[in-house]
Amino acid sequence: MRTPASRNVALSARLDALYGDYNREESATDPVHLVRPYSAPADREIAGFCAAALAFGRVGSVINSIATLFTIMGPGPAEYVRAFDPAAPHEPLRAMVHRWTRGVDLVALLWILRQILERHGSIEAFFAHGHLPEHEDVGPALDSFSTRALALDMRRAYGTLPKRAGVCYFFPRPSAGSACKRLNLYLRWMVRRDEIDLGVWTRIPASKLVVPLDTHIIRVGQCLRLTSYRAAGWKMASDITSSLRRLNPSDPVRFDFSLCHLGMMNACGFGRAQGDAQCPLRGLCRPRARSLASRSRARR
Repeated sequence: MRTPASRNVALSARLDALYGDYNREESATDPVHLVRPYSAPADREIAGFCAAALAFGRVGSVINSIATLFTIMGPGPAEYVRAFDPAAPHEPLRAMVHRWTRGVDLVALLWILRQILERHGSIEAFFAHGHLPEHEDVGPALDSFSTRALALDMRRAYGTLPKRAGVCYFFPRPSAGSACKRLNLYLRWMVRRDEIDLGVWTRIPASKLVVPLDTHIIRVGQCLRLTSYRAAGWKMASDITSSLRRLNPSDPVRFDFSLCHLGMMNACGFGRAQGDAQCPLRGLCRPRARSLASRSRARR
């Protein structure tokens, strides 16, 4: 029987192997691949934020919406945002719809980003203003970032400000219970550097990052016993990250991309009849497989 320490050693080795399998630019379709063609750090920072902001829904829809927005912004997203006038017609932009996000919400987002650049020079500088070295992770900085972003002017984008402006969806807060999946995804892209992540920023350490919590990470995290929480939210994201930090203190979200895509490929058998039959982490997980009969009864 494995001790917790020996299990961690075995899990770390298996996760390292999985990371090696996925740490390639061509390994899987992902929004970050649309950001990589921009070579200038300022363009990657802006394009990355917009791509992460739209990273919800079906993968095909996400990729299409990001590609449409990037076509509108042209070859220099940072220059486009610095000159962005929220009062201009912007007909192609205002015609965009991504699930419940409307074109006017994207107008408001780009207007907020312009104000951030005008006041701080970069999104990194704006974000770092709320980060302190003694913070356990980026949670307090995310709270500060979103609170300060939404305190900027939005009226020039919306005219009459709605009770709950759609742009607020792009700036969630851990203190409100949100897992902040898309903001944590953006931070992973900006802070880490490998074949997937872009490493544009230098002021936030990778050790402070929190895993971008989605359905795949939730399933794999529960299967690997990385969390005791059952409800998705900041507590679960922080808990999974703490477990990963024990395996890699300096880079706890190193395995996020590979674990997420393991889930996307349906290799994780958590709560499924297949169990761990297709999982590369077999023997280290707890899939809680149910029989087809029990699953059939549960659907009645």
